[in-house]
Amino acid sequence: MDLPEVTEKISHGEAAWFVKKGIANFVDHHHDDRIGFWCAAPPGAQAQWIERDPDRFFRPPYVGGRGWLGVYLDVPDADWDEIAEIVEDAYRTVAPPSLIAKLERSPPASP
Repeated sequence: MDLPEVTEKISHGEAAWFVKKGIANFVDHHHDDRIGFWCAAPPGAQAQWIERDPDRFFRPPYVGGRGWLGVYLDVPDADWDEIAEIVEDAYRTVAPPSLIAKLERSPPASP
């Protein structure tokens, strides 16, 4: 929600985040017994993340064919800084250039 003009709404019964188009959605036991999220990803990123750690990253149903990345959150060693980077990449993949420029001009979010 700290990213420029992101809105949150319920989509398919779960929280989802948008900036003109969808950037990410929470998944709570949607097709398995896991908690995570699906998000837009830059070209080639989905395969790289899954290859790097297939226990934490996956190709989600429905949107995986469009390059979206699935990220499990219910892992004991979740790297929240890495997750924040993945979400920002999702934003940059979907947001219009004017909002990306706004993001680059804004100061970093405080902890």
